[in-house]
This record gives sequence, structure tokens and C-alpha cells, in this order.
Amino acid sequence: MNLLSTIKGSMLESWLPSGWDLAAIDRCSGHSPEQVFDRQNHWNDEFQPVICDTIHEFDTYMGHEMALKIKASRERGEKLAMILPAGPMGMYKWAVYFLQSWGVHTDHVYGFNMDEWSDSEGNTLLPSNPGSFQYGMEQAFYGPLGELTVPENQRNFATKDNLPRYADKLNDLKAQGAKLIVVYGIGRVFHIAFWEPHFAAEFESEQEWAKQTHRLGANLHPLTIEQNAITSFKSRTTLVPCYANTIGPGLFLQADYAIGGADGAMGRGMMWQGMSLWTTLRYGQSPWVPSSYMPTMPGKLFFLKELAGPLTAELN
Repeated sequence: MNLLSTIKGSMLESWLPSGWDLAAIDRCSGHSPEQVFDRQNHWNDEFQPVICDTIHEFDTYMGHEMALKIKASRERGEKLAMILPAGPMGMYKWAVYFLQSWGVHTDHVYGFNMDEWSDSEGNTLLPSNPGSFQYGMEQAFYGPLGELTVPENQRNFATKDNLPRYADKLNDLKAQGAKLIVVYGIGRVFHIAFWEPHFAAEFESEQEWAKQTHRLGANLHPLTIEQNAITSFKSRTTLVPCYANTIGPGLFLQADYAIGGADGAMGRGMMWQGMSLWTTLRYGQSPWVPSSYMPTMPGKLFFLKELAGPLTAELN
């Protein structure tokens, strides 16, 4: 007996996104660890999974990749737009370290936070709130860069007023020759930013879905709320907002290069992101699995070795 054989009539049947092919998700997750590098037909030729033995390697590699792209764009004399997450976060200290070591100023960088906690109307936490993503970014990246930092007027946060302006700002930067780099994590339910899988039910076609640039007060999936309770709120589910402002596929699918990270291992054999990693790599493009589009773009996806599995039952 397993979920596939017992889901009918259960509470879970009505709770999971209706467009998920659970059998396909299970097949994605049933491979041996060494097969994680087997190239799939839908992968971009310049997409590459990168394995990391430890969280320390993971943070360093991701930070180095970010810093390299910032350095290269400066050397070319180009502006650089970066859509940035508030998780993973460990890479920011290493991006700062490398940029400061190389003496690379970031006044050519335009940062766009991909999401922010909100209420159902899109009103966000105050920037001074330690739980806000803006506060996290200021503390982890912009502040530590010191005199090399991104100018304040080039830092964009996903507020009710500013998020709807992201698309125009990015189009303007691209018209000036800027490249767009998207840095991302993968959600438990395969979201990118807080663009959730159940949003797919609202659109008649994949093309219409792919045009959506943002959403204010996005209604989050229960598994997303519980994921954040585990990763950011010390298990205290009651502290996690049920809504967020978020970019949509109309922005993250425009990436010239994407830097991804999956670090969801918790020790003692426990994890929350193994299935999310495998499904991202193997499912094939579907609006019901937003992260499935990331391998179709040039970039690297860094992941902790243990997330590759094998994803089998084990009592701890």
C-alpha cells in the first residue's frame, strides 16, 4: 500500500493540485542517485546539475557562480538585472566575499526580490520586520557589500506598488543591453518564487500561463506554508503568512541564465526536497510543475548530494 493506491477518497485527494500526475512524479523520484545527471530531452544544452557534498560547498559554489556573473557583466560594461530569492540564503555571504576579494563594484546591478510575505490584498511586512524578505536581503547581501554595494534606487522589493512595475523595469533594462539572471530555490510543491502549481487551473493554455508577470496576495498551498514553518519559523506554523506577493513565469522564464539551489536536507536522513529536485529534472514542462521549466534554460542547479537519494522509506 502507498499513496497512489490509497489516495482515492482521502483528504489528500482534494488537497493536492488536480493537475499533478502522481504516477509520473513517483517515477521521477524512483531513480538511482547516479542517474541524476542523465540528460533529458527537454534540458537546455547549457543546463547543468551540480552536486555538492556538504552545505558549505553548496553555499560557496552558488555564491561563486553569482559573483562570477556579476564580475563578468561589469568587465563587459553591461548592466545586469538579477531576480533574487530570500532562500536559499547561505550563498549571499560567499557572493559578498568573492566580490570584495576581487574589488568588484555592483553599481551596474539591478536587484529584484522575487517575492515577499503579504496579506490577501498584497500589503507586505514593514522592511524593518526581521521576517520580511527585504530585511533579509539588506542584512545578507546589500549591507555586507559595503562601499561596493548596489545603489538603493536599484534595489527592488516585491511591494504592492513596486511589483507590478517589475516587467516594465526589466524590459527597459533589456532594451539597454542588460542580461537577466534568475537565482531560485525549488519549493516543496515545485514552485518558483511563490508561483504555486494550483494557479495553472486558472488559465486555458500554457501560453496564457507563461505570460503572467506577477501576482499580489498569492494564495499559498498548505505544503508551502508547512515547508516555510520548517525552514524559516522553527516549526511554528501559526507564524507563517498564507499569502505572498510573487513574480510569475512571465518574468522567470525570460532568464538569460538561471542559478538554482536545492539544499533541503535536515540531517539524520531526513529531507523535504528530494522529490522536488527529481521532479524538476525529470517531469517535463508543465504549468502544474513550475520548476519543470528551469532545466529548459541555460544555467546551473546546485544540489546537496543526499537529495539524489535513493528516495526510499527509512525509519529514523
